[in-house]
Amino acid sequence: MSDTLRAAITMLAAGIGIPVLATLNACLGSRIAAPAVAATALFAVALLCAACVAMVTAPGALPRLIGQPAHLFLGGVLIAFYVLSITWIAPRFGVGNAVFFVLLGQLISAGLIDHFGLFGARQQAVTLSRGAGIALMALGVALTQKG
Repeated sequence: MSDTLRAAITMLAAGIGIPVLATLNACLGSRIAAPAVAATALFAVALLCAACVAMVTAPGALPRLIGQPAHLFLGGVLIAFYVLSITWIAPRFGVGNAVFFVLLGQLISAGLIDHFGLFGARQQAVTLSRGAGIALMALGVALTQKG
């Protein structure tokens, strides 16, 4: 299996997991009437899983975190915002609607990050054809939410 195919399958699985995560955590938050507690439980389980993988794949890397630029840790704030917001909003707004707007935001953000090479990403201009592709993806996501 090629590295590209392996990466694509991995990211497809991650994408499949996002609405499942949203649904499960929204349900847990509703059942215990405390979405922030459900999010905290999710992060505790995620920390345990990530720590286990880190111990196996990069056992000596933890000390290298010291001295890294603070802005590189903002991803933790963003994922907390995502989990907390989807846990609160999905039960009221619907998982499909919530994930639709998440996907739309991802398409816009990814296009901008690639186009300008933000945060050290490889720069890849949003050409007319690439912009049209992003627009078609957004339209396709929107069509999935039509009644």
